[in-house]
Amino acid sequence: MCERVLALLLLTVCCAGAQTPPADAGAPPPQTPAANQSLQAVQPGAPGAPANGQQPTRNPDGTYTIRRTSRLVILDVVVTDKKGNVVTGLSRDDFHVTELDQPETILNFEEAGAHAVNDETPPINSTADLDRVAPRAPVNILLLDEFNTRFEDEAFARYSLKKMLERQPERLSTPTMLIAVDLTKFSVLQDYTESKSALLTALDHHFTAYPWQVHNGGWIAERYGIAFATLTRVAEAVVGHQGHKNMIWIGRGFPPFNFANAPVDASTRVESYVQQCVNELRDARVTLYTVDPAGVMVDPGIYGSAAAFNDPFGGDYQFNKLAKATGGRAFYGRNDVDAEIATGIRDGASFYSLSYRPDSASVDPKKFRRIKITLTRPDLTATTREGYYVQRGPARVDPQNPSRRLAFELTAANNSNMAYDGVPLTLTADPSNPDTFTIHVDGRGLVWTPATDTESRHADVVVVASTFDKKNKELKQISKLIRAPATGDVPPTGPLKRDLNLRFNLDHNPKAVRARFVVRVSATGRIGTADAPMNQPVTSTQGAPTPAQ
Repeated sequence: MCERVLALLLLTVCCAGAQTPPADAGAPPPQTPAANQSLQAVQPGAPGAPANGQQPTRNPDGTYTIRRTSRLVILDVVVTDKKGNVVTGLSRDDFHVTELDQPETILNFEEAGAHAVNDETPPINSTADLDRVAPRAPVNILLLDEFNTRFEDEAFARYSLKKMLERQPERLSTPTMLIAVDLTKFSVLQDYTESKSALLTALDHHFTAYPWQVHNGGWIAERYGIAFATLTRVAEAVVGHQGHKNMIWIGRGFPPFNFANAPVDASTRVESYVQQCVNELRDARVTLYTVDPAGVMVDPGIYGSAAAFNDPFGGDYQFNKLAKATGGRAFYGRNDVDAEIATGIRDGASFYSLSYRPDSASVDPKKFRRIKITLTRPDLTATTREGYYVQRGPARVDPQNPSRRLAFELTAANNSNMAYDGVPLTLTADPSNPDTFTIHVDGRGLVWTPATDTESRHADVVVVASTFDKKNKELKQISKLIRAPATGDVPPTGPLKRDLNLRFNLDHNPKAVRARFVVRVSATGRIGTADAPMNQPVTSTQGAPTPAQ
């Protein structure tokens, strides 16, 4: 039995969450372009438009200088005193950063709350609003874990969250999103908003799923997989927003599973995916806080022997380790869950942000680059992410045999109601044909390859378009890998910013009420989405474009 569970666990977790909840599993992976897929790429820019960037500088001897750029590391840091109170008002000179025990020079420094919204900021009620009016503002993401948490603890978590929200002013100081995840679906109950009433209404109208699998101690592999997949899809969705994201996970996290008798490579492979997941959260500037709603009375017979307080969030792979790795904290063993949630929110609004550029050529890229921050005042403690691994870029897209990871990413984005802003998109409907749309991809989200002896400069994107009925059931999905060439007037190498327009003709279906477009840039793996109403008068609808820098 243990071997069977382990095999299913590895299949579920190590394939990058390819086994999604049943509601998502029905959508097929990207298909090979077919004759009936009417997608047309429109040449970006007008002939003769200048490229954004200069050609490589030629040396007097006829050679060219190759410039190498290194990774910019951004750290979000919470500073507390000995009593746990947040400390603000510090300066750049108070912070000292080392990476692999080598001192680093702080290039940029921002005080706590430097980009927080205020009363003069226009109201924010969506991801599009956030990226337009407050592109660097810190945000909160509240997530209700309804697949690893018992029903009675879910009820207490909802009560505590509601109690905490009711104490807040009507206009929240930080834009907040509310998400609920169970074994069958991932639901954004409320997109980013500053309205306390909107969050309370969304919470009141949410019907909590009954997690019978948790009560029976089953579906361990699926629960592991959904936990990792949830963290991954949130990171991929919010990576386009430049501000810090404070993600407060309210629930148990991982199910208990003892790897003591499992093959050595099993733990290694799962640990590898843990690190990959944490890297994605860090790259998206997501700090994870975990709140255990079970309180002080945790019966090991209910959640398993691994539910003791020295391991409150599951089995060998503790959820609180994920929180610590991203610079967050784990709250457990207390009954004032509302206060725990409030503490996580307080920390999210009190981050200092600083950046530095490490010497990435001096060490093995496979080595973990541990980060340490010390302060001039010894009575203060700085909390930030522990470090990172240098990551490789996304794998090549094979249209004949798409990877499981690619299939999961596109399926998750396509079947979700969450706005992805990793690629800035604008969607415009054709006024003469309600089934025809133009997807405008902002050049800031594209990567253009250098020219070669056989190929001109081009950008590769994957596009998925789906229509849905009033019950949110997918009616039809088409997908295509597009290689869009740049115009011939551009330099063969160097920076290039060109927009891309993609014209999409959908098959008419009177049952369709909504269309969703997903664009993934192959060179970066980033995803953008845009939605449009169907079969009703509309002139244009906008996705979540990233504002100009």
